[in-house]
Amino acid sequence: MSSKERTGVVTMEGAALTLLGPKLGIGDAAPDFRVVDAGFKEVKRSDLTGKPLLISAVPSLDTGVCSLQTKRFNEEATKLTGVEVLAISQDLPFAQKRFCEAEKIGNIRVLSDHVHREFGLNYGVLIKENALLARSIFVIGKYGTLRYVEIVPELTQHPDYDAALSAAQETVKE
Repeated sequence: MSSKERTGVVTMEGAALTLLGPKLGIGDAAPDFRVVDAGFKEVKRSDLTGKPLLISAVPSLDTGVCSLQTKRFNEEATKLTGVEVLAISQDLPFAQKRFCEAEKIGNIRVLSDHVHREFGLNYGVLIKENALLARSIFVIGKYGTLRYVEIVPELTQHPDYDAALSAAQETVKE
């Protein structure tokens, strides 16, 4: 096992999974990454500097908890003045677009890590066994520093929405 493989950080229905990439923490510089939007246009984190980001990573929008998580952050985004909210998954952009249209998701940017897998690898949340993203939340301050990191230990559980939203709102005051 390489130093960039971490087994047992997350489980799926109790079975240990292996995360690929570094373990990031509060105060670390937020790594850059490339993802794509619904039209396969590349979006880089470095292009989103200057204001705080809340990144909600989910395994797949086609599952119950992931769908609820994305809908919750879409609703909360209207209250997060000055914070850009991203939802990132390994779903194909076509599937993401259908989901957003069906669920009326329009307050957040839904992006795919399917093409480059840089988000998952650079943020240490790419699952080796199934190439999905671990359920996780990252809040990045406007100066590019991680202000909140949560990797949900059990993929079938929800993140701590209140803590993530509070951290995002605090970054606006930086």
